[in-house]
Amino acid sequence: MDASFVSAVVLLLIVCDPVGNIPIFISALQDVPRERRRAIILRECLIAFLVLATFVFVGGPFLRLLGLSELSLQIGGGVVLMLVALRMVFPPAEGIYGHPPGGEPFIVPLAVPALAGPSALATVLMLVSRDPARSWQWVAAIAVVMAVSSVVLAFAERIMRLLGERVTVAFERLLGLVLAAVAVELILRGIKNFIAGL
Repeated sequence: MDASFVSAVVLLLIVCDPVGNIPIFISALQDVPRERRRAIILRECLIAFLVLATFVFVGGPFLRLLGLSELSLQIGGGVVLMLVALRMVFPPAEGIYGHPPGGEPFIVPLAVPALAGPSALATVLMLVSRDPARSWQWVAAIAVVMAVSSVVLAFAERIMRLLGERVTVAFERLLGLVLAAVAVELILRGIKNFIAGL
């Protein structure tokens, strides 16, 4: 299996953070009948997949329309990833993405921004800008990540009971540290390329 495909899957898994999203999904679905929850989770993961997969193909032209370079995307994406990583390591009281609205959620906040948030969109754009010829491989990576996310989130309540809140929070903070390191690497690489281009 291609190492860059595996690294794309791992990076997107960290960014989409299904384990860290367990409390958000449990909170957002607490007023929804139990028999409806898995269908909603599958629907939201499918919507997140469609959003991210669409960005694989329209993200590049969109950036060119705005006159943004790959270098600015790399540095900007690194900054966004760093902000999300900081919120994972030091989560605010209302959670990484704030309080979910009441009732049955649709698209917001579960598909967007919990799964397909700004950091995931920036990551997809960076993958495409790095190697546009492999667009379908990036779509496959997104599909794998959303399949894993749907399984994890479908068993969210069991995982929360099994691991406990402390272990879940500790795991999310560990992923936040890894994501922070990825963000620093992206920013440093962007700065290095900028200096080399002067």
